[in-house]
Amino acid sequence: MARALVIGGGIAGPVAAMALQKVGFEPTIYEAFDRAADGVGAFVNLAPNGLNALENLGLAELVTRKGFDTPEIAFYKHTGKPLTGPISIGRHSGDGAVIRTLRRPELYAELRNEAIRRGIRIEYGKRLVDAVPTADGVRAVFADEQTAEGDILIGADGLHSQVRSVIDPASPAPRFLGVLNVFGSAEGLRVEGKPGPLHMFFGRKGFFMYIKTPSGDVWWFANPAVPDEARAERLRRLPAESRREWLLEVFGGDKMPAARIVAASTDLPAPTLAYDVPKVPRWHRDRMIIIGDAAHAVSQTAGQGAAVAMEDAIVLAKCLRDAPTVEAAFDAYESLRRERAEAIVALGKHNKEGNTAGPLGRVIRDFFIKRAFREGSKNNPVWPHTHRIHWDTPVVIGDARSGVRTAS
Repeated sequence: MARALVIGGGIAGPVAAMALQKVGFEPTIYEAFDRAADGVGAFVNLAPNGLNALENLGLAELVTRKGFDTPEIAFYKHTGKPLTGPISIGRHSGDGAVIRTLRRPELYAELRNEAIRRGIRIEYGKRLVDAVPTADGVRAVFADEQTAEGDILIGADGLHSQVRSVIDPASPAPRFLGVLNVFGSAEGLRVEGKPGPLHMFFGRKGFFMYIKTPSGDVWWFANPAVPDEARAERLRRLPAESRREWLLEVFGGDKMPAARIVAASTDLPAPTLAYDVPKVPRWHRDRMIIIGDAAHAVSQTAGQGAAVAMEDAIVLAKCLRDAPTVEAAFDAYESLRRERAEAIVALGKHNKEGNTAGPLGRVIRDFFIKRAFREGSKNNPVWPHTHRIHWDTPVVIGDARSGVRTAS
């Protein structure tokens, strides 16, 4: 049985491993950290296209039994005035599917535990430092000086991918987007709206979103504008209470619930700097290939990072199943995925720019956002949700449209 070395044990890695197992590979996951990702991250809005990808492996139920549905979104100005009414995600997803919101650590745990249940080995503390071709495969070299050999190597190692650098030492560095990703939660705080829908606010100094959970807690996400990367890093390292004071200054002048929610939050984890990777010239070399954030990191403003990584995993496995050679499979995968992935990266960048627009930009943004969700709008920002992958549809090598349908 052909062996697959999967580098990275976050979201893309376990899904890729299970997909590869389904097409006859023996995968092993190598995770750089010395423990699982339990407790890492806040929450994730998993889009319908991501749920569809999981359905191809019988994994959707693992996710849907966690968290809750997010059937609507609504947008507001910094004054608190609505820009749109509630917008149905199901109507725009093409088949009535909606976003599923859950804690990111729960998603990690479910995928990891299911991979283990299916007999896939996960090795922790394996930080890749190099990979070299062999006569009939590839050899991975880890920081502990141990090695592993396989027929193929899948780089699912995220934004700062070492596999990406091994494939192409000249590959571009991640692009800083000029904002921080900040999460938090408040217990028992009374806010407007029923549980489930997303409430998105365009503040004057940053974007803010909250969602009420069925238990009554409030989960939130913010993108305060910090154009200078060095300053953003200093802010990231501030103690929690100092970060809270800074966020209250950012949102304190807006007439929206952001400041009140931040003030009431008991959980205020360290933020991250926002990056994307808009275009990686080489996705594969020899028997090595990258997927997910390693190939096309997406700003969180697109709401698609996890979903698109899951799509990658399924399509790659299908290509390896149907192509006559590994090289042909990798070429087919790239032809199927590159255009869509880079368009979603561009969407995230566009959304980020709208979220942090100046006075004139806010006027233009507010004018167009009211029209974007109209039926038939080419600028509908939830167009990625309509993508569907069908496991049983063969990949026709050389036809980038095979195996994938966009719901009408």
